[in-house]
Parts: sequence; C-alpha cells; structure tokens
Amino acid sequence: MRNVDPEVFLVARPQLDYDALAAYLTEVGGSSWLERLDQGHLDNDALNLAEFAGRLCYRSWEPGLNPNVTRVRTDQDAYLANILSSAHGSVLEHVTFSFALHNVSRVLTHELVRHRPGAAISQESLRFVRLNDIPFWFPDWATADPELMARATAMLEQMEQFQVWMAGHFGLDSEGLPFHEKKHKTSFMRRFAPDGVATGLLWSANIRTLRHTIEARTDPGAEEEIRLLFGKIGDLMRAEAPALFGDYTVQDGAWIPRWRKV
Repeated sequence: MRNVDPEVFLVARPQLDYDALAAYLTEVGGSSWLERLDQGHLDNDALNLAEFAGRLCYRSWEPGLNPNVTRVRTDQDAYLANILSSAHGSVLEHVTFSFALHNVSRVLTHELVRHRPGAAISQESLRFVRLNDIPFWFPDWATADPELMARATAMLEQMEQFQVWMAGHFGLDSEGLPFHEKKHKTSFMRRFAPDGVATGLLWSANIRTLRHTIEARTDPGAEEEIRLLFGKIGDLMRAEAPALFGDYTVQDGAWIPRWRKV
C-alpha cells in the first residue's frame, strides 16, 4: 500500500495560428485588433482566443465595421471582464485546457465524469492495467487516527496480497498467454480493488466548464478529495488566464466567482 496525494498536471493549452487570424481579419477589416495584440498580448493564446470569439460575434474589431457598435474596448482585461459580467459564456467554450490527473481515486473520477458538457475524458482502464499494489489517499483527519490507519492499512495490504496471488494463480506472466486472456482475468481482478484506489485520467475542459466545475467542486459540500484537486486546478487557471479567473475569491477552500452562469 502506497500513501499518495492527488496531483494535477496542465499538459495542453490553446495555440493560435496568428497568420491565419491575420488573413481572416484582412478579409473582414479588423487588422487593427491584431496590431493591438502585437503590442504586448501575443503571449496568452487562451485570452486572445476568447477575445477573438467575442469580437467575431459583434464584428467589433474596430469602430465603423458594425454601425451598431459605437465604442470598441481596446483593453483586453476590460473586454473580457465585460464578457463575464454579461454572461456571454458561449465564446469561452472555444478555449480548452487538458489536465493529467494523477493519483486520484475512483471515488473522485466517478464524481468528475458527471461533468460531461464541454469536457473530454480518457481514464486509465483497470481492465487492462494490472494492480500490483493499491495506492491510496488519506485525508489529514484520517492519518491523525492511529487505530483507523492501522486497520485500513492492514485491509489494503490484504487486498494487495490477493491481487498478487490471483496474478500467479491465473498464470498471467506465463509465456505465450494470449493478451485477451490476460485482459479477461485482469478485468475480474479489478473487482477486488476499492473505489479509493488511485488511478489516472486525462480531463479536457473548456473555460465555461472549468468556471462552473471549479465553483461546484470546491464548494464546502463537495467531496473532500475533489475539493482538494479543483483548488489546485483553480490555482493553475488563475495563473494561465487571469482575466477569466481573476473574479474568484477563495474562502476556506471554496472558489466563489463574482460572475456566475458564464
């Protein structure tokens, strides 16, 4: 039994093709917007993509392109703050980040997969991946209880021993054993692992989904492991896209947005 902590790695973020953007803006008459970006905002593709999507909706690249638009915000932070305050969340769905979630329990992943809109999920399959040990996360209050830890550790070690015994009993390392037979037996063996076993998952979500999920899963009523994980995701996103996550305040671990339903 290994005592582990949930971890999150940001493995992918938006990447814009600025030559293609320039070609498009030449067609619609909005090249001055890209020129403004070139003066200091080309380093954050996530924010630029969100602004691009918003301005495309209203053709608000510059004054005069849309007669209904008489004032064009030139400050990106102010523009995106207006997106949030007006709940124009659809434009944020174009901006997607991918997170490798490591040493998270199946308790957590069962909760997370409920957030399907705006998300993509690939999870480590224990039908194929054989368990040699049972990595497990314990909250601080549990580790402070010696009797609980002694009993829990003994039970997990017995489960581990049974996993190893089954692998030997089924001859899973025998030369020439067909892979489909290994898969069949490994699928059976996973039934003797607890929901708390640590696993891995790749989770991709757009900004709109992230804003909702960070708020929902850091709420005091949320499950404690997922609260811990989404606090870490919130920290990552505030650093990655401050103009889109800077409206949150954090109170006792709960991320509370100024602008909801975005």
